[in-house]
Amino acid sequence: MPWWDDLGERYLRSLGKTPEPNIRYHFKRLTMEGSAHYMKETYGLEQSIEEICTGVMSGIEFAYRDCIQCKPGVIDMLEAMRAAGVAMCVATATRRDCALAALERLDILRYFSALFTCTEVGASKTEPDIFELALSHLSTPRETTFVFEDSLHAIETAHAAAFPVMLIDEPASASDAEACQALADVRLKNFTAFSTL
Repeated sequence: MPWWDDLGERYLRSLGKTPEPNIRYHFKRLTMEGSAHYMKETYGLEQSIEEICTGVMSGIEFAYRDCIQCKPGVIDMLEAMRAAGVAMCVATATRRDCALAALERLDILRYFSALFTCTEVGASKTEPDIFELALSHLSTPRETTFVFEDSLHAIETAHAAAFPVMLIDEPASASDAEACQALADVRLKNFTAFSTL
């Protein structure tokens, strides 16, 4: 999601720090708390982990509350899946309050039976914990429980844990597109393409 692309960089610059060129790599692969620990140690920040998390998230909360919209085709896809009796839940790296703000505002929370966050699970999507928890909640067979993802590290994790992966192309992940496609079981250029499956 492009809103997340430079979140860590913006926060560090607001503190007068110069972000290293590879900070996006670290930020994408860690939980919010993990990112805060990384920034505190790497950049010698005096703020507590909680203060760093709050500072970073202040740069994106407004987007979840007021700006982020459903991509074209999402509602139709969710309706089709619900009509077919597909059990669905959300497994996100986003903080619960932010995810709920967007899901409720967009009136799509009703499609999902649960919301799981990496922070609450205690592991980023470089570990399968959140996917395993979602699977346990859904009580569906692993081999038919698709993980919808757009980031390489999460796709690698889901694939390694033997989940089928549905890749949704995302401009923010364009640099990893080839690697993502190699691991995905199904690839959609966008959500409107779901109707062609």
